[in-house]
Amino acid sequence: MSKDTFPFSSTSLRSLRLEQELQEWEDARRALAQRRSMTRPPLPRAPRPPPRQQRLQEVRAPPPPVRCRDTAIHNTFMWGDMKGVYAVLKDPAMVNALMETVHEEMVWTPEMGMWTLSSKVKQTSALRLAASRGHTGCVEELLFRGAEVNDDPGGSTALHDACIGGHAVCVQLLLSHGAEPDLLAADGSAPLHLCTSAQSFQCAELLLEGGAEVNVRMKESRLTPLHVAARRGLVEHVELFLSHGADVLATNREGETPLNAACCGAERPSEAGRYLRVIEKLLGGGADPRTAGRKQHTPLHNACANCSPRIVDLLLQHGAKADVANCAGYTPMDCLLQVVEDYPDQEPEAIARSLLNHGAKPVCPKMFKQCVLSAATLEVMLNTYTSVPPCEWMDSLSTEIHEEHRPFFDLVRQRSGQPRSLQHLCRCALRLHLGARCYSAVIELDIPSSVRDYLLLCNDGTLQ
Repeated sequence: MSKDTFPFSSTSLRSLRLEQELQEWEDARRALAQRRSMTRPPLPRAPRPPPRQQRLQEVRAPPPPVRCRDTAIHNTFMWGDMKGVYAVLKDPAMVNALMETVHEEMVWTPEMGMWTLSSKVKQTSALRLAASRGHTGCVEELLFRGAEVNDDPGGSTALHDACIGGHAVCVQLLLSHGAEPDLLAADGSAPLHLCTSAQSFQCAELLLEGGAEVNVRMKESRLTPLHVAARRGLVEHVELFLSHGADVLATNREGETPLNAACCGAERPSEAGRYLRVIEKLLGGGADPRTAGRKQHTPLHNACANCSPRIVDLLLQHGAKADVANCAGYTPMDCLLQVVEDYPDQEPEAIARSLLNHGAKPVCPKMFKQCVLSAATLEVMLNTYTSVPPCEWMDSLSTEIHEEHRPFFDLVRQRSGQPRSLQHLCRCALRLHLGARCYSAVIELDIPSSVRDYLLLCNDGTLQ
């Protein structure tokens, strides 16, 4: 047998014969169909609808979304495992699937009068999971496969999550694929409101370049992005928003401005420096330090409550009123006295001196016991009187406090009811005459600096 041939069995020969018959039958069928089409008359055209008659369009309900509670799939997108992502996305429905997690929570049921265990389902999406962790490749793959960029399962979009994490590349990808920069989440916040960290500065820039409204308001609180940035002490964010036309006088639901928010946020002494720079930016942009909220609480009240000497000085220099009272009747000096025990090392005496130099009224003697932990503050208070008031308040001091400042308290008791020096009486008379103009007038006097400091209630450690 030749090497170019091979033997045929009876089975293979029968198979070839059947295949040849099938091909001949198919050819005959096609030829018959062609002859019939050539001889059949053409079908009439479909009748046109009468003019001005609208066609009824068939409305089909969208297919129900795919729900996934598999934590392994959730982790695939959360950790940006591209190999796993490709495997999951072999099913096209998984691109926009609802990722659900079930949490067991104790819920109070008033009708039963007891706590019951309830299951709460939280929803998100693959795009949200990837954007929240800054996995750029995963976000890009999902968008390429048709992920809905503005879907908000769980109440937020992927753009919100990317801004929270400060992932600028993801923000840029989402915006370039049609993400709405001003879309409000379920809690009423826009993406700009969620740029709350130093790492989110570039995200805020991209949002503003993408058309975001710089004065967008939260739904309930009416906060603007400038309020949020000022409250967080974000100097660069504040400068960015002001350069894009942010309203420095905008008020929230409580009637407070971004300046109120910044003065309220300066709670930690270690952060006072950057909050001071924020306040300088706001005042330079036209903020009014006398603006009070609905409770008549001014920025100066907040700065005194946080015991921030440099911020207090800055506000007073820009026209803040030192003797204004809030709706509870508390002045900035009252707010200071309430926290002297909490901040004895943060120079509360400097704040008291500044307030008194700008027109604050002397403190009632019964309030002296609130500042006994700061002898320097107590000295400033006593130096506002022409004579040292009676010392009944010293009887309530603890033994530890009295022993810690024994020399000073002994001097106060010794000077109580005694006439002060003529120099001190002249100082009191001049300060009474100048009133709220004391600081500005004394600064302009052509006198030695030592005399100027004395008039401005310096602490010399004595009661003259």
